[in-house]
Amino acid sequence: MKNIDTAFRSFKTFTIVVIISSVVVSCFAIYSSYNLAAKVQSKIYILANGKALEAYAAERKDNIPVEAKDHIKAFHQLFFTLDPDDKVIQSNISKALYLADASAKRQYESLKEKGYYSEIIAGDISQQIVIDSVALNIEQYPFSFRCYAKQEIIRPTTIVQRSLITEGFLRNVSRSDNNPHGFLIERWATLENRDIKSQNR
Repeated sequence: MKNIDTAFRSFKTFTIVVIISSVVVSCFAIYSSYNLAAKVQSKIYILANGKALEAYAAERKDNIPVEAKDHIKAFHQLFFTLDPDDKVIQSNISKALYLADASAKRQYESLKEKGYYSEIIAGDISQQIVIDSVALNIEQYPFSFRCYAKQEIIRPTTIVQRSLITEGFLRNVSRSDNNPHGFLIERWATLENRDIKSQNR
């Protein structure tokens, strides 16, 4: 009887140990599977020029500074990159106006009324812009920004370099093909636009 009782206790202990071990192993397997699935879902592979590039999914709040600055740069490059071709000017301005509110349209219409774009076409003038830096404040919504850039105006006889400083605010909007970053520039204003250097060609 003692042997049977001891054997039963041993079997009972062994069974409990096996059950606890099975539960621990199962929990670890589920946890590992969940982690692996989360890692796999966060990776995206993009095919570019025949090469597979790995990209990572992230929350939008993690990318706000990068996306916002890129949005501001894209707008300024489209708005201020001009060539003596009416179709190029219209195409760039149309794309830029999707990225900003009526404040940008007012500036465009003001320049158009003053004959700025006509002078570019008639004078065979090209205009390029280089963004030096973008100061962005994401502590308060809508996000305020200030953009520092240099314009290069290429005329047949001279090249003029100008200092350009603008400011405005960014608010969130829906993403689209015309506005991939999902921001809209508001209350956009030019603070400075002056010649800093001129040289003959």
